[in-house]
Parts: sequence; structure tokens; C-alpha cells
Amino acid sequence: MGLILRLLVAAGLAADAVVHWRFAPEMAFVKGGSIDGDLLFRIQAGAAAVVAVIVLTYAARWSYALAFLVAASAVGALLLYYYVDVGALGPLPNMHEPVWYTEKTVSLVGEGVAAVAAAIGFLTVGRRPRGGEAAHEHEHEHAF
Repeated sequence: MGLILRLLVAAGLAADAVVHWRFAPEMAFVKGGSIDGDLLFRIQAGAAAVVAVIVLTYAARWSYALAFLVAASAVGALLLYYYVDVGALGPLPNMHEPVWYTEKTVSLVGEGVAAVAAAIGFLTVGRRPRGGEAAHEHEHEHAF
């Protein structure tokens, strides 16, 4: 189960990274804020790629938490900027884009799968049955 979760997280983050990297040049023309849209997309792509490698390397609560933060924040940003024109937010440019296309679906599905799998990984990694419970179950197996 652990390997499957790690692969789901990594695959979802990889999809996120590829889409953001491919669309970064188109975001150079986004207005507002002190961080350019293309830089913001490249940062997201890099963060998603690095965290995907981290999750594949370390199956720990902290790595799943990091993956969840990267994936869930991307889902939140995508949905926020699709539905709401919030304008520039501090250093962030106005990323409102009320159109939908295939790559946006790929990104959303990847980010969503990564976020859910990372949350499950966070909640389950390192959980072992307590000694008393395991011993008690073992006793019942031999009682019959």
C-alpha cells in the first residue's frame, strides 16, 4: 500500500510539474504583482518535481505533509483563479483565467490525486497495531 501511495503522489506531482513548466512562458504576460507569472509557474513546477522525488525517496509523515501542501495549494490556486478574479495579491500577479482546457484538467487531476494520496500517506505511515492488539488477535487464531 505504501509504495502505491508514493507512486500516486509522485505521478500527480509530476503531472503538475510538467503542465506548469510547459505553460510558464505563456504566463510571462500576466500583469500585476512583483513576481512574474512565468517565474511563479516555474517555481511551482520545480517544487512539485522536487517533492515528487522526496516522496519517492522518503516515505515519512513530513514528506507526505510537504507533498500535501504543494498539491493542495495548487488545487486551491487553480480553482480560485478559475472562479474568482481576485486581482493581484501582494507580490502575486493577477492569475485569473476563466477558461478551461485539457492541460488544466490534467493539472487538476494530478494535483488532486497527489493531495489525496499524500493525506492518506500522512495519516497511515508508521502506524502499527499496538502489541496488545496483535497478540490478542494471534491468540484467537489458535483458540479454534
